Amino acid sequence: MGLKGKLIASMEMKCGGDSFFDIFHTSTHHVPNLSPTNVVHFEIHEGEIIKPGSIVSWKYNEAGQEMYMKQLIEAVNTHKKSIKWKVIEGDLLKLYNYFNITTSCECQWATWTVEYEKKTKDTLEPLAHLGAILAMTKDIEGLLVKK
Repeated sequence: MGLKGKLIASMEMKCGGDSFFDIFHTSTHHVPNLSPTNVVHFEIHEGEIIKPGSIVSWKYNEAGQEMYMKQLIEAVNTHKKSIKWKVIEGDLLKLYNYFNITTSCECQWATWTVEYEKKTKDTLEPLAHLGAILAMTKDIEGLLVKK
């Protein structure tokens, strides 16, 4: 069995957590336009919007390298402003047995939680992936504040 881990990062959002949640819940297809240096492509394969059972894929930049992942949306809670994404295919699964991402927004805070299990003890913590998520978050926040 691999080594399990969890990383959590919270950012204060000048635009408010509700606006940020709305981007990921109903306008996810706009993320590549909002953060083009970090997100190259987004596609919904199953489902029309982000809802439980939807399957989506991303091409994104991480540490200067283009990466790919496909995710199953496991849960969406509009009252708690949270979405749970399970990686089902892609580059991350070469290093991790599983990789789950949860985003939640409360008042002025956006929180990203990454849960994973390394395939080997030598696998690095996914700090570069979390860094890419935070860079994307900053880009989106900057554009939402300008509105």
